[in-house]
Amino acid sequence: METLYSLLDRHYEEMVEIRRYLHQHPELSFKEVETPKYIAAYHKKLGHAVKTNVGGRGVVAKLKGGKPGKTIALRADFDALPIQEERDVPYRSKVDGVMHACGHDAHTAQLLVLAKVLNAMKDEIEGTIVFIHQHAEEVPPGGAIAMIEDGCLDGVDAIFGTHLWSTDPYGLVSSKSGPIMAAADRFDITIQGKGGHGANPHVTKDAIIIASQLVMNLQQIVSRRVNPLDPAVVTVASFEAINGFNIIADKAKLTGTVRTFHEKTRSLIEKEIGKITEGTCIAADASFEYKFTRGYPTLVNHEKEAAFILETAKKVPGVTDVEIVEPHMGGEDFAYYVKHVPGAFFFVGAADPEWDIAYPHHHPKFSIDEKAMLIAAKTLGAAVLTYQ
Repeated sequence: METLYSLLDRHYEEMVEIRRYLHQHPELSFKEVETPKYIAAYHKKLGHAVKTNVGGRGVVAKLKGGKPGKTIALRADFDALPIQEERDVPYRSKVDGVMHACGHDAHTAQLLVLAKVLNAMKDEIEGTIVFIHQHAEEVPPGGAIAMIEDGCLDGVDAIFGTHLWSTDPYGLVSSKSGPIMAAADRFDITIQGKGGHGANPHVTKDAIIIASQLVMNLQQIVSRRVNPLDPAVVTVASFEAINGFNIIADKAKLTGTVRTFHEKTRSLIEKEIGKITEGTCIAADASFEYKFTRGYPTLVNHEKEAAFILETAKKVPGVTDVEIVEPHMGGEDFAYYVKHVPGAFFFVGAADPEWDIAYPHHHPKFSIDEKAMLIAAKTLGAAVLTYQ
């Protein structure tokens, strides 16, 4: 283990260099072209068996150890977001309107350097390590399910994944058994009213008024129809009804997200949105279209693997605290992997204590303390070397 930690420390500057290069060259979900090429070339140079275009744009590399043992997979995502970066740093994004605002550049960098270090130790490694570099984590249906269907988990005994967390303090590692991240779904509603002149509201069916009532009515779902002990979120994220100042809207569109942990609650909310939309429109004598799109399922960590990763993290240099985390309402398509094989997902704090503000994920000023990559890599490395 000391060799692993020492080698990772020695290659930390390379890790930073890779992360900053990827940060400058972000690519959106399902549009990744150069990033998978970069990843594949890195692994090929190490002599790993590499498969490209896995499930579309994913990359899978394998390192066979010198001794018999289990096959353990490690996963990192590499897609970026449609966000204009607002930080003025030397390595800021060179792609207008696209930014690594969720840490996937760092996830990739830490896994690549970990692969290099483990390769240097391969004669002493028991079993096989599978490095899963996943595209399109940010946009459902995501890359995980397609990569699994393409065989990335074939022969895998267990899988581990991590996420640097920009608002958690550096040195903190957290996870839990059971549900740790929510199911993430989308809804789209179009209200069809009857437009007209702003001076004659009595002969119209104002789509903006109807949609506004619907926004408020939807708030009753979580507050009055879901058990208060069962976490759930219904968020209307966009409201579109663009007209001239003197025109009453003919049509309005709402989009939003639903977050749940239990399948029964997920189905209840899907049904309730439809019922409330129908009732609101009947009262206003308007018509509507409603579509509920299921995204990622709840990410459920396996009990043994979650306990294992927390115990492993306690021994990792740089870790100052290990906690059982409260479930996150964010979604993650790592959920698909642990539906197929045992595994666990964990968080690594990446907020620099000297920052005045730790900007959240998906923010144009998002950043991480790059030293957190070392903690993540050491924890993943220790996991594959000691998992039984």
